[in-house]
This record gives sequence, C-alpha cells and structure tokens, in this order.
Amino acid sequence: MHDLQLALTSGIGPILARRLIAAMGSAQRVCEASIHELQLAEGIGTTRSRAIFQSLKEAADAAPREMERANQAGIEIISCDDPQYPPLLRTIPDPPLVLYLLGTIQPRDLHALAIVGSRRCSYYGREQAERFAALLAGAGLTVVSGGARGIDSSAHRGALSHPQGRTIAVLGCGVDVVYPPENAALFKQIAARGAVLSEYPLGTPPLQENFPRRNRIVSGMSRGVLVVEADERSGALITASQCIDDHNRPVFALPGRVDNALSTGPHELIRQGAVLTRGLDDILAELGPLPAELESTLPPLEPMESTEPPVLQSHSIPISTTARQVLDQLDGRPISVDQLIEQTGLPAQQILQELTFLTLKGLVKRVDGQSYARAKR
Repeated sequence: MHDLQLALTSGIGPILARRLIAAMGSAQRVCEASIHELQLAEGIGTTRSRAIFQSLKEAADAAPREMERANQAGIEIISCDDPQYPPLLRTIPDPPLVLYLLGTIQPRDLHALAIVGSRRCSYYGREQAERFAALLAGAGLTVVSGGARGIDSSAHRGALSHPQGRTIAVLGCGVDVVYPPENAALFKQIAARGAVLSEYPLGTPPLQENFPRRNRIVSGMSRGVLVVEADERSGALITASQCIDDHNRPVFALPGRVDNALSTGPHELIRQGAVLTRGLDDILAELGPLPAELESTLPPLEPMESTEPPVLQSHSIPISTTARQVLDQLDGRPISVDQLIEQTGLPAQQILQELTFLTLKGLVKRVDGQSYARAKR
C-alpha cells in the first residue's frame, strides 16, 4: 500500500522515489516522513518538501480507494517486491513503483522481446510484425508491445496466432481505459493469454506525454527490441534508444524499401549498429543465453509445442528428451539441419524448434545459414 501511496503522490517520480526509499530505508518511512525529513533528502528543498508532504497525505487517502476500484475491476496492483513484477524491469534506472495488471506475468515472460514501430505502417510492416511475432511465440518468447495501432497491434495479433503464444501490452493510459477503442476485443484476448499493464492510475487518459514514458517499460521488460517500421520522428526510435543507452540491450531492425519514409528509422538504426534482421535466427543468435543470476531462478524455456517431459542434462540445464536427442548429435564442428534430420529421424519443424530452444539456453550456436554446433561452456 505504501508503494501505491508513493506512486500516487504528485511531485515524486520513480527516480526520486527510489532515492527517498534508499535514504529512509522503506516506502513506509517515506510516507510517514516529516517535512523536515523530506527537506533533508537530496534534490528536495524547503518549498518542495512542503508540497510533497501535503501530496503524501492526500495520496494516503487516495490509495485505499484506488485499491478498492482495482479489486472491483479485477485489476491487480503489484510493486517491485511482488513475485509477478518483471525481473528485467527492476534493473532499469527508473522502474515503476507499481504496475496495474490485467492478466498475469509468468516466469517465462523473462524471455521476452519487444516489437515496435509506426502507427501508420504499410501492409509490409503489418505482415512482418505479425510474422516475426508468431515466430518468436513459436520459439517460446513472449512478445511485448505498446497496444497502439499499426505495428503494435499486428505484433500482438501475431503472437496470439500461435496456439500457446503469450503477449504483453504496455499502455500509455490506465488499464481500465481502452485506447485505441477499436482494440477492446484485442486487449481482452491479450489479458487472457498474457497481460495488459500500465504504471498509470486508473482512469488516466491517453495523454501524448504518457507514451514516451511508457516506452521505457516496453524496453525495460524485454531482452531486446525489434523495430519494424518507423519514420525519423517515431516513438519506436525512443524505445530503441532507451534499449541501447539506458538498458544495455540489443536492438534489431528490419530493413525496408529505400523509397519508403517508414524505412528511415530502421535503416538509421542499422547504420548505428543495430542488428540487421532478416529472420528469427538473427535475433536468437544475438540474444544469447540469459545472465546466470537470472537463469538460475527460473524454470527452463521450452519450445511451445514440445510435450516431452524435462530431463536433466549433465550441465544442470533441464531440457526435453527430443532436445537432448538433437544436442547429442552436435559437437564443435558445424552440422546442417538436413544432416540432423537424417541422423535423428525427427521432422524439420521439430528440429528447428529444438535448435531455437538450445540456442536460447546457450548450449548451441548457429555457425552460418542452417549449420549449428555445440557451444563451448
């Protein structure tokens, strides 16, 4: 409740809130602080401390009402200490104090990739956003986007096109506000198969200034960002910039027609070092394995259509029987997918699915084209 009180307090943003909590020891202590104690905190002077003190008192009355409204609407409010709070989001410089949540955040959502782009996209952009989202969902990754028109909506739909795909929509308004209005049915599907979330209080309208701030959450809870189409002023480029500069995560860019203004953003990102993305392999090869400190806390990422029970390998990473069958054929020398099909007797789709899984676990590396080898560990 104290995290929610802080989040509802005017004059305190995520960075100042973290600074106050660090100085005073807890959110509760901040909420109970006197004007003098607030004044001593770095970045708060006499005038500001009085305004924040008054706003904290008002937020103390507002927080229980906000919680009751959320409960009645079936909305969860989670703080950084909640097990559902996205682990990667905790690591950014300014994580939200609370998230309003419709649906669920699951451990497998740590394996997430954002797909972003222009609202006024081309048919090619929509097609590619859906295609890549479906491929990522099939590889076991959760697709994160902003719930907006254009590329965002196409990415969500692409992820949902896979029978077990998951997707998360991060809104620039309250989760009880449907924007854009034509996405009402889509948001219900997303909440049932993933999550619709926001840091904004209930009833917050989709103000223009909300969306750049929203973008840091899209990037922050993802292992990387794929930009499909964006002109030079697109908010997708803000997300990409935050991903590189603030969150130290890879950016992927889909090339487009040179005479299309919507190709300007991705092409400029490629010039600046973003990964030129032609297919799923380009993404998986760049993502690599999760950091060990996060990997050890999570269940294994499984390919979506695998029904095999997990088996513990000698290197202590649980993998399915079919994944082990593929891995056993690999050593340090490259081997083609066709050879793996011949040696294992498994269908091509299953071979590719298991290779995707093993690549994400850091057990296999793609050498070139359709050749793979066992990774050194």
